[in-house]
Amino acid sequence: MTKARSGAVPGKVRLGIIGLGVQGTAYARMIAEGIAGDLVVGAVADIDDAVRTHAQEVCPGAPFYTDYREMIAGGDVDAVVTTVPHYLHPQMGIEAIKAGVHVLVDKPAGVYTAQVRELNEVAAAHPDVTFAIMFNQRNNPLYQRIKEIVDAGEIGAIRRSNWIITTWWRPDAYYGASEWRATWGGEGGGVLVNQAPHQLDLWQWICGMPTSLVAKAAFGFRRDIVVEDEVTVLADYGDGVTGVFVTATHDPAGTDRLEILGDRGKIVVEGSKTATLTRFAADERELSARLSVTEGFKLAGGGDTEGFYTTEQIETESAWGSQHAGVLANFASAVLHGTELLAPGADGINGVRLANAVHLSAWLGQEVALDFDEAVYLRELNARIREEGLFPERPDPGA
Repeated sequence: MTKARSGAVPGKVRLGIIGLGVQGTAYARMIAEGIAGDLVVGAVADIDDAVRTHAQEVCPGAPFYTDYREMIAGGDVDAVVTTVPHYLHPQMGIEAIKAGVHVLVDKPAGVYTAQVRELNEVAAAHPDVTFAIMFNQRNNPLYQRIKEIVDAGEIGAIRRSNWIITTWWRPDAYYGASEWRATWGGEGGGVLVNQAPHQLDLWQWICGMPTSLVAKAAFGFRRDIVVEDEVTVLADYGDGVTGVFVTATHDPAGTDRLEILGDRGKIVVEGSKTATLTRFAADERELSARLSVTEGFKLAGGGDTEGFYTTEQIETESAWGSQHAGVLANFASAVLHGTELLAPGADGINGVRLANAVHLSAWLGQEVALDFDEAVYLRELNARIREEGLFPERPDPGA
């Protein structure tokens, strides 16, 4: 925990909300309802002065700033949360950390790895400042249990994972709601950077990072936009291990299904609410060696599975909003008491790296290593920003 700032509230973390839109307002209400742990709203910053009235309604008495830098320097907050367009998270996080203010960035950590790397480096140089990211799905009891099962080796070494996550249907009106939405220069991408960052994070959190991937992405496939609204990824983890990730924003009856197959078992998750855990009686190769051709066909055809595998249903309860509130509470506890973070901020670069690699593979039409050249990615991104002509090109922090 850093040294207390002037005006500190004993036993509480004064949180500055940067950007009081839908998400910022949701966090403010969670804090007001007392479900977000030891947080109080210390101040609000929004570039739109018209938000001032709304801020007083949801955060009565909290000072209002139109410049987040003034809020950081003003002494009203111990920490900030960045509920702003994606490109701004690293910049705001860096300025807060350098000022000794704790930071919770919303997802994603940024748009391209070079800017997120700079944020991580600044955070690493200030270990006394708490740095977290709003990966609320890590606070989903179901995925916490699945990670425990995988990490404990209960299904053996992972051999394949598949995630179809298409529960992101968005109508045309959604994309026309603001100028920055669904643009390369304003948002930095489509479904990968806006809707699916949580699943990209969970995928790598549970299954690890691949070594390379090849992707097919459709840009403006079913909507009048320039960014991706349909993506299929084939990831290579080495040693024959693969993963498939499919996401889209044009399926009104969307699917959310994750399968993880290991040497000794399998996990199937439906709707991020229930899971079926199958435990093999032995390593799959050992099972194979035991069976005759006839016995193998009987088992594959739905015959008696006794002695070969057992199944267990896993169901957990997680009320709407509790996952976000839990991350907020955990962040406050980390600031006040040094509690281990559910989602350390430095982890945010992994999902950004996956999204960048998918874009790059689709743009170049080739397989891309996960240690791709960041300068090549930024060059390709800026080429698309120039073509749009709506926003300035993005800088290379290392240049």
